[in-house]
Order: sequence, then C-alpha cells, then structure tokens
Amino acid sequence: MDCKTITLFLLLLSLPVNLQCTESPKWIRGGYWDSVSELPISEINSALFIHLMRAFATINSTTFNIFINSTYEQSFSNFTSTVKRKNPSVVTILSIRGGKQNSETFSSMINQSAYRKSFIKSSIEIARLHGFQGLDLSGVLPGQSTNMTNLGTLFDEWRNEITSEARNSGMSQLLLVMTSHHLSELESVSYPLDSMQRNLDWIHILAYDYYLPTRDKFTGAHAALYGPSTRLNTNNSITEWLNRGFQANKLVLGLPYHGYEWKLVNPNANGIGAPASGPGIHLDGSMGYKSIKAHIRDYGFGAASVYNDTYVVNFFTSGNNWINFDSVDAIRTKVLFAKQKGLLGYKVFQLANDDKWELSSAAGDEDLKKNKPRLLVIIPVTLATVILLLGIIVCFLQRIVFKKGGLPGAARKSVSKLRKRTATENIDRNAKNLQVFRFTTIKVATNDFSIENKLGEGGYGPVYKVLLTRFLV
Repeated sequence: MDCKTITLFLLLLSLPVNLQCTESPKWIRGGYWDSVSELPISEINSALFIHLMRAFATINSTTFNIFINSTYEQSFSNFTSTVKRKNPSVVTILSIRGGKQNSETFSSMINQSAYRKSFIKSSIEIARLHGFQGLDLSGVLPGQSTNMTNLGTLFDEWRNEITSEARNSGMSQLLLVMTSHHLSELESVSYPLDSMQRNLDWIHILAYDYYLPTRDKFTGAHAALYGPSTRLNTNNSITEWLNRGFQANKLVLGLPYHGYEWKLVNPNANGIGAPASGPGIHLDGSMGYKSIKAHIRDYGFGAASVYNDTYVVNFFTSGNNWINFDSVDAIRTKVLFAKQKGLLGYKVFQLANDDKWELSSAAGDEDLKKNKPRLLVIIPVTLATVILLLGIIVCFLQRIVFKKGGLPGAARKSVSKLRKRTATENIDRNAKNLQVFRFTTIKVATNDFSIENKLGEGGYGPVYKVLLTRFLV
C-alpha cells in the first residue's frame, strides 16, 4: 500500500467520526439566585450550571428605569465575578421583576413608547454596568391587565436596541430571555408568541405552582409532570405551547426546588384532591427542598416520603400535614422529559433551596447521559487525527529518504551499520541462513542505482533488479 493509498484510507476513516462530532446541540442548565437568599454567592456551585440568573432588579414607578435596591447593589456588582471563579464559562443574566408587586408599573410602562424606551435603555446600561451577559423578564402573566400587543412591541424594540448597542460598543449581544407562566388550553388570553419566538433567545416555563394552599381548598401536586387531562400538569402545558406553534428548542423547563404543605380537613382523606383548610405551618405553605428533608427527619426513624411515578412527585403525610415536592427521582425524570420533547434545557428555582447540591447534581447527572455518546466520539476523532498525521509524516520521510539516490553520505553509512547490526542480531536468533549484503555491494550490483536497473517505485521507495550471485561468499 503506497503513501497515497494510506493517506486516503485514513481520511475516509476519520471523516464519518468528525461529522458526528460537529453535532453538539445547545443545552441550557440554568439556575436562579435571589437577593433574599440565605446562600452566599461564593458558595454557589456554578460548575453545575451553564447560565445563572441573578434576581431581581425592579422598575421605577415614575421614571420606568430599571434600578437595583441599594441594599443589594454590591452583591449584584460582585455576582458575575464571584460565580466565574468556579466556572469561568458560566453566563450570568440579570432578572427583572415584571409581575406581582410590579405588575401595574409594568403594564403602564409597555403602553407608552417613551416609557418603553426608558425601560429598555436602562436595562441594558444596568446589565453592562454590573457585568451581566443577558437580561431576563420575569413574572409577566397573560391577562386582561397587560396589553399583549404592546408586550410584543416591547420585545421588538428591546431586541433592536440590544442589537444596536452591541454593534456600537463592539461587545457581544446581550441574551434576551423571559420567565413565563404556564399555558392552559382553557385560557383565552395568550402571550404574543410570534414576537417572543422572533426576539427572545429562549423562555423559561414556570412548570410549577399549579396548585397553591393559599388559593385552593384541596390538595394538589403543584409541579406534577403528568396527570389527568382535566388537571394542570407540565406535560399538558408544554403540549399547549407546541400546539400554538412555538418552537420546542426555545423552551426551557422550570424545575422547582420547593414544595407546599397543606392542612388536611380529614387525616384519613389524604390523596390528591382531598379537602384542605389552607397552608400548613408556613405562611404560604411553601417549603424549600432542604427544609422539607429536615422536616421529615424530625419525625424520627422510618419517616420517609413516597415517590409517585404517575404524577412524578413526592408525597409526605403525617396527621393533618400533607406535603408534595420534587425529589431526586422527580428531577431526573423531568430532565429526561425535556430531552425527549426536544426542549432547550432546564432552569431551577431557586438555588438556595437545594440540599448539598443533591437536586442540581441529579439534574446534571441525567444531562451527562446525553453527552456520553459525544465523549465516546471525541476519543476516536483524536486517535484518527494522530494516525493521519503520523501516516503523512512517514510517507513524507520515505519519499525523501529513498528518492532515487538513496541516503546521502554519513546518513547512508549509519543506516547501513544499523541494518547490518539488526540483520546480524536476527541471524543470531532465528535466521541462520540469511545472507547479509553491504551497501557498497548493492550499489555496485545496481550500477550505482542506475535508471536502467530500476523496476518501479512502491511505498518504500524505488525497486531495482540486481544479480547478486557473483557477490555471494
């Protein structure tokens, strides 16, 4: 096999492997950290995430500029640099609260062009000032109080300004994302989906808080993945987004690191939909995953929650107390669901509620299963590349070494001695009948490697005909 054949073979060997390696779909692993969090920024395990959201900036009700509460301003400024110490590639995003206590201000802002301009300009300035690489609008619900047409206009203008600012500053464009309410087929008012799909990089779906003890007088799985079609659940919500024409690869699944505690009316009636009188010991019934685990441990040896794979949620009942939350198993199942649906990834709310990073690690472990085939591809790609380069180098050297005149001068003598020694060693071992010829003998026999004696050229150089009988001893 000559050099050209070897090179072609190696190229063909590496080609299909390289094609597989180029297919590396984007995947979001996001998490929220709130200003009121008990978790110090320095203790965030940012290595488990690709994007981290810092919440929340607010809207001034008079100027409609974005501002940060002076109490937390320093932590906003330090957020990006701090989380990048453990993960330099993590992308930080500034989250702006547009709902709840800011909903009236937000609705007023989007209805006036001048107000929208102030909001947009200040949001970009604040993000750049504090080193954030993106902006997130959180908490806006589709409803009669918010003009959905004007919300679409806001996204158009926001995206245009982000593009213009990046072009003028020479910096990378800020990401523009949104944290949205879940969708139900029963809702008559919807988001401006066309504008959102056109202008937003992705949307975080609030796939939780379907049922709340402060509002619903019956127990409900607040973050059920599946369930009867008549009940709210994540599968139904994602299906509704897709049915309305929204791209799956722009949806990021929200994962809750909290649960809720109901107070049962009758301890013996403790299934989903059982009568309840309101929240448990906490004001709104909400409990972080870490607190729930501690709460269950306090009941003593043998107390444990039960994982329900029909709803994909954990339940714990003791007396009149009924708690539902997401465990490690639920988180893994939901990450797998996001992959199967072709979603862009997941984001968790919120980081401080995790317990020794159990849930985040579980989500990451499930995510790594997706990357294992790619890791297996990287190894043969590297090997094929090395082999290809070695093959080319060997062929190149062979052509230099054996080109017509053979080895020049001292190099020729060194090779001759090496060959003689090697042949002698082989003779001593197992080739006693092998005859060794000196280089000078071969040179004479070929008439100094005359062109008349050349038969052709192969992978190891020129081939000559020679009659050596008169040189045999």
